[in-house]
Amino acid sequence: MPLGLAALDDLFAAFEELRDVLGGNDALAIETASARVGQAASAVRAIGAWRSDPVVVERLNAMMPMIESARVRVALLADHASQRLSILAAHGAQTAPLTYGR
Repeated sequence: MPLGLAALDDLFAAFEELRDVLGGNDALAIETASARVGQAASAVRAIGAWRSDPVVVERLNAMMPMIESARVRVALLADHASQRLSILAAHGAQTAPLTYGR
């Protein structure tokens, strides 16, 4: 298997792992999977001639829906977390006593 295809297989596996752990609540697993995606993406970028190989380009194009799916999922989860933090910030001081007096 050419080096570019092996790197793409690693990238595909990393994105599958990321999509799987995004459904859970394990922050360490999400962080680990995110780091793996970053490393796999760097390995693909390091292969300078991958754009000229039609087989590699075809495989990368086939992966795009899964990559986009993971990107959208991360964006939705980040937005959800941001909304929850905003709600807590708006209501927290009124519903929970302050830890330290002024």
